[in-house]
Amino acid sequence: MERSSLEVVAMTVSRLRHIPGIGVDAIGDAADAAADPDLLRLENLDTDVRPPRVALDATRAAIDDDTANSYLPFQGRTGLREGAAGHVGAVAGRRYDPATECVSVAGGLNGVLNVLLATVEPGREVVLCDPIYAGLVNRVRLAGGVPRYVRSTLTPDGWNVDPGELAAAVGPDTAVVLLMAPAMPTGAVLDHRHWDALAPVVEAHGCWVLYDAAMERIRFDGRPPDHPAAHPGLADRTITVGSASKELRMIGWRVGWVVGPAPIIADVDLVGLSNVVCQVGIAQQAVADALTAPDADADVAAATLVWRHRRDAILRELADYPCVRPDGGWSLLVDTAALGLTPEEASARLFRRGKVAATPMTGWGPSGANYLRLVFANEPVERLTGLRDRFRAALG
Repeated sequence: MERSSLEVVAMTVSRLRHIPGIGVDAIGDAADAAADPDLLRLENLDTDVRPPRVALDATRAAIDDDTANSYLPFQGRTGLREGAAGHVGAVAGRRYDPATECVSVAGGLNGVLNVLLATVEPGREVVLCDPIYAGLVNRVRLAGGVPRYVRSTLTPDGWNVDPGELAAAVGPDTAVVLLMAPAMPTGAVLDHRHWDALAPVVEAHGCWVLYDAAMERIRFDGRPPDHPAAHPGLADRTITVGSASKELRMIGWRVGWVVGPAPIIADVDLVGLSNVVCQVGIAQQAVADALTAPDADADVAAATLVWRHRRDAILRELADYPCVRPDGGWSLLVDTAALGLTPEEASARLFRRGKVAATPMTGWGPSGANYLRLVFANEPVERLTGLRDRFRAALG
């Protein structure tokens, strides 16, 4: 289930040789084809929690706004860049100039790829925590980078990344340290201890910190985000990529942003002009309004509470199975190696016998081959009740 059904011919270019796909597409296609309303959709990062009302209203209005039906401005509409720069600045505790230190992109992963293309020379290393989303790994490889992994270890309270090990992975060959917090798929959260450890080695080696902030407010501990750019030693070396897809639940809008020091943002903008060119015109004001609404933080907090209840429901249902508790995000992992199964075997059994669609983590970092991912963003607690029986029917 590693590759899409569309991928039926041998790859002809070297940049694709180490890119196995993400697995989600195969499971999602199978779930769509089954068309079974009893099938639990735990394989894909969709959510049924509605976007902010202000965003829906602005989107409807944009359909009749001729200026929204435009490529221009290529770097994003002024209101969107002001909203994104203000949002990142508020979290990081500093001010960013929306004219020179922010560009809009067509979703967060487009932003990640653009940044990697602007910062990574072929053959240079990109530090990543393991396990991690295969889409991030794949983009590192597309940019010609070499992934260097830092292990996430299991503790009774969830995942932990040792700050010293993270800092030790940075060396003269490092171009970028690519971090996500909460990380996907683990839900691991990084904090000031990691920034303290990273600051001296980032300065010593002149590399960048690429911070994927797509889920930074989706934390289950009630604490605010801990942003690396808030650290004085990392402020001038941090590039933030944000997205409307997760916190704002605006997946179909395909709008994100990149915020950082002006010289590197100019390069990211140039990559963008040479890549996707621009983001969705009719979506930009809606994202700007959602980011800057007076109740924006309360809106994200209310959605996060819904997702926390769903996480807790799965952990209760699967208390007899080796699940790893996430501290945030939309997903959790099941250690299938502890069950004597590969993730692919567990996924197939759950699909056939338990009517559960779940994605194996093969290709999601070296340790991903031990885990199955369950996404809790798109199924209500009522449907998650009984997951224990589905697992027993499939896995024993």
